[in-house]
Amino acid sequence: MPRSQRNDNFIDKTFTVMADLILKVLPTNKAAKEAFAYYRDGMSAQADGEYAEALANYEEALKLEQDPYDRSFVLYNMGLIYASNGEHDRALESYHQALELNPRMPQALNNIAVIYHYLGEQAELANNTSEADKNYDQAAEYWERAIRLAPNNYIEAQNWLKTTGRMKIDVFF
Repeated sequence: MPRSQRNDNFIDKTFTVMADLILKVLPTNKAAKEAFAYYRDGMSAQADGEYAEALANYEEALKLEQDPYDRSFVLYNMGLIYASNGEHDRALESYHQALELNPRMPQALNNIAVIYHYLGEQAELANNTSEADKNYDQAAEYWERAIRLAPNNYIEAQNWLKTTGRMKIDVFF
């Protein structure tokens, strides 16, 4: 039974009913509707912490989904799971694939920056200053790109850019 048919949560059930109604009236092909169902089930599994199930659903969605914009969000969500599991290389790969399909995705840019910042901190703890600086510079590059797309977001990143002297533009707002 698909996850969407076994939700006990009122909000999940309401979302599922609304999504199913929208799917029935939208003039889309069968594959796109199936892809959305897998994506929806992936999001539900991800919200429940069932990451293996979520990834399996997202992989099925990617097999069926043709729209680049929609594919970018599937890949983005896969990146979230990989990052939360500590699989930074796979997360970066998913985020970069999402950005290739949808370059105006500040949340993917932000998450890439967060990973590079974390890697910089780890290198710093290992007393590898040059590796730390390289990762921090990468983080700064991606945060600046994210902030250019969403100037009112990522305030902590803006402060970090200012305090570390890595800000290359004057004002984001």
